[in-house]
Amino acid sequence: MARQIPTDFNHPPFKLADVGAVLGVILIWGLNFVTMKYALRDFAPFQLGAARYVFAFLPLVFFIPRPRLPAGWIVAGGLAQLGQFAFLFLALRDGMTAAMASVILQTQLFFTTLLGVALLGESLAKKGVYALLLAAVGLVCFAVSAVQGGGAITLTGLLLNLAAAGMWAFANIVARRAQRAHPDFDALQYVVWISLVPIVPFIALAWALDPAEVRWNWLGARDSSWASVVFLGLVATVAAYAMWTQLLKRHAASRVAPFSLGVPVVGLVAAIVLLGETVTALQWLGSGLVVAALVMFMGWRR
Repeated sequence: MARQIPTDFNHPPFKLADVGAVLGVILIWGLNFVTMKYALRDFAPFQLGAARYVFAFLPLVFFIPRPRLPAGWIVAGGLAQLGQFAFLFLALRDGMTAAMASVILQTQLFFTTLLGVALLGESLAKKGVYALLLAAVGLVCFAVSAVQGGGAITLTGLLLNLAAAGMWAFANIVARRAQRAHPDFDALQYVVWISLVPIVPFIALAWALDPAEVRWNWLGARDSSWASVVFLGLVATVAAYAMWTQLLKRHAASRVAPFSLGVPVVGLVAAIVLLGETVTALQWLGSGLVVAALVMFMGWRR
């Protein structure tokens, strides 16, 4: 019989399998940003987007049935994913380090909250506003660092990264609306089938916008770059989301969500160790403020 971690009587206990899933998701999503940097050595951003979703969809379409949802929800979720990773891959190519991307992308929580208030009629406690303001100060630190230069991030990269966080938030709102309309839909089926939607748009964007001399570079991609694509598609997209979804099914979101704070920590360490990236004092300050805002915000929501 599996050991259980003691907890209060109002919630089911975390089993060892749950702890393993939490640690697995944190490690996978934290390494995600370094993996993207590796893949972008040989793939243009839109090419990488297409390849990621091909590997997320094609191997599993033969085993995972279509979710019991109207097609509109699947298309909306897929287009949100298209925007998220188009902006993120462009940011990582055009002036954003893997270390800072792992932190800045977590601002999706604040964007999700603001969109929830605007579109879903959700409420925001007054103390939650303080967390938003603290995060805004952290983003100002990143902006000043980008303008000053010398920290390997640019203002363009920062804005693209924030756009990616905003699109992730929109994807969260789509999923929430779908859950309200169809409470019994299977989340894993949803993740797999929305992965179909971005493939053709990413291919079209790559063909239309990539310079002619780089359109076929992916054919000569290194084995490590292809391994990175497989990791992004199957491990970071499907496996990690499946584990995270199972955690959310067994435990309240207020208990699961705080563990996501481990992602930027792993992302920072991995980028520094594996890519040799440096983090300036101003970027450390901005990271600390954003993470502190996330801790405050999650605590107040709980």
